[in-house]
Amino acid sequence: MLPADLAEHWPELTSVCWRRGGLPPRIGGWCLGTATVQGITLWRTVFLAPGAAWDAALLLHEHRHVEQFTSSAAFPVLYLWESLTRGYARNRFEADANAWAAKRFDRHRPSISTPGA
Repeated sequence: MLPADLAEHWPELTSVCWRRGGLPPRIGGWCLGTATVQGITLWRTVFLAPGAAWDAALLLHEHRHVEQFTSSAAFPVLYLWESLTRGYARNRFEADANAWAAKRFDRHRPSISTPGA
């Protein structure tokens, strides 16, 4: 279950079905040459690795993949094609999810004020 503080800061995360473990993170890991991935999205469900932290940046990244899935029926094929032709690191959908998550995360970071400034 999504921790309450994350749901409070990022209410969009409540629209995702969050799961722990299962085969999808292991298959994703095998594709990347690791035992597992931290998270993998399949339509509106995000499967987190058993040991993955409830990290806001990761969850926002995966939420963006939910949006990508729901925006086009062709998304799974396009994502796979990007990964095969460009590699995971240069996949435009990964770049988009990273940028989107960073922007959302930065908006909610507590600001640090400097005394006397």
